[in-house]
Amino acid sequence: MKKLRTSFALALAISIVAVACGQSSTPPPAGSGAISNEPFVMLSTQFNNVTESEAVRKEILAGFTIANVDYLGSEAGPFVDRITAETKTSKGQVGVIGGVHGDFAGFPDLTIFEDLTPLAQKLKDRGIAQEFMDLGKLGTNRQVYIPWMQATYIMGVNKQAFAHLPSGVTEANVKEGNLTYAQLRDWCKNIADKTGQKRCGFPAGPKSLLHRLIQGYLYPAYTGGLVTTYKNADAVKMWTDLKDLWQYVNPQSLQIDFMQESLLSGQVWVGFDHVARLVDAFKLKPNDFVGVPAPKGPKGLYYMSVLAGLGIPKSSPNKAGAEAFIDYMTTSDVQGKTLNAVAFFPVLDKALPSNLAAHLKIEADAVQAQSKAADAKVALLPIGLGAKGGEFNKVQLDSFQRIIIKGEDIQKVLNEEGANLQKVMTDTKAPCWRPDPASTGPCQVK
Repeated sequence: MKKLRTSFALALAISIVAVACGQSSTPPPAGSGAISNEPFVMLSTQFNNVTESEAVRKEILAGFTIANVDYLGSEAGPFVDRITAETKTSKGQVGVIGGVHGDFAGFPDLTIFEDLTPLAQKLKDRGIAQEFMDLGKLGTNRQVYIPWMQATYIMGVNKQAFAHLPSGVTEANVKEGNLTYAQLRDWCKNIADKTGQKRCGFPAGPKSLLHRLIQGYLYPAYTGGLVTTYKNADAVKMWTDLKDLWQYVNPQSLQIDFMQESLLSGQVWVGFDHVARLVDAFKLKPNDFVGVPAPKGPKGLYYMSVLAGLGIPKSSPNKAGAEAFIDYMTTSDVQGKTLNAVAFFPVLDKALPSNLAAHLKIEADAVQAQSKAADAKVALLPIGLGAKGGEFNKVQLDSFQRIIIKGEDIQKVLNEEGANLQKVMTDTKAPCWRPDPASTGPCQVK
C-alpha cells in the first residue's frame, strides 16, 4: 500500500507540464503503419458544458490533423447506453471514449473495448505512472483505457487569512499539508472573531461537489474508509467536528456551486473545491491567493484522485486513427494544452516548467504539496454504481442536510442513511474501492 501511495503521490506531484512551444501539432503516432483519415466521434463524460466543450475543440482537438474528430459530451447513463448499443453493430460512430475511472468500471462487459496493451507498450516512454496504467486494466489482464488526465480538490486561500492562523500553526504548516481539520475550525473561528464575518466556505450549493469532499476527504481522513466505516464511532466524530466547524462557515455556502466566485468577491477567504472550480480566482487575482492542500484528520491527509482515461470501442470506425489520437492526447504538448484549457492535470511524469502560467503554478504548488505530504493517501471516485451513482451521492448529501443543517441526532442519521447506502451497494453488487479494503461481494456498510 505504501508503494502504491508513493507512486500515486509521485505521479500527481510532478506530472504538471507546460504548454509546449514550437512542437508539431500532430506528432507521428507511436509505432508505424498507414493511418486512416476516416472521421470519428470522441464521446466523453467530461467537459459537457458549452464553454469547456468549445475549449476542448478549439484548443486541444484542433491540432489533431490525421482525421476529423467531433467532440461530444455525454452524461454517464447515456454514455454507457450508446457505447453498448454501438458495439452490437460491426461499425459505430464513436472512435474513442473519454471518462473517469468509474465510468469505465460501469460497463458490465469490458470486452467491448479494444485491448490497448500494445499501445501502452509503445507509450511507455511517456512516463505515465504504472499504478495509473494498472487502474486502466480494471482488474483484468487487458489495458481497457490509457490514462488521459487527472484532477483533485484543494483549498484556495486569500492571503489576508494568514494573519488569523490559530496558535501553533504557521503559514508554512498550511502550505505543506500539515493543517488538521481541528485547526481549520480554529482558523475559521479566528477569522470570524477578528473580522466580524464568517469567511470560510464549503461548496454546498445544488450543483456543487460537496459529496466528493465528504467521500474523498472528510470520511477517509477520519475513518480510513467510506462505505465500510459509514456509521462507526469514527464517523460520528467526523460529523461532530464538521458540525462544530460549520458554525464558523459562511452561511452562503449553501448556495455556492463554484468556490472561485466567492473567493473573488471576498465573501470567502478560505474555500475548498475542485481545482477546476478554483482556477478563475487564481487566474484573475494571482497576487491575492494561494492554493494549499486539504486538511488532515486522525487517519491522515486523504485526497481524491480523479483519474480519466481514453478507450477504444471494438466498434470504432477508425481504430488506427483512434490509436493515433490517444498517442496525440498523451504528448507533453497536448497534456499542457489540456491543463491550460480545462485545468485538468497531466498524467505524465515530468518536472514543473519554469514558464508555467501564474494561476496554474498556484494550483500546481498545492497539488504537489498535497500529494507529497508524509501521510497523504489516495481515495478514488465511486466505482461500479452505474445508474445508481446519484443515489449513492444522495446518501452523503442527505446525511449532511440532516446532521449539519437540521441538527438531527448523528448516530440515528447514520444508522438510517447507512441502510440506504447498503441498499445501493447490494442492488448494484458493487465491491469496495479505495479507501475501503477490497471485497469479494457487495461492499458492506459498518
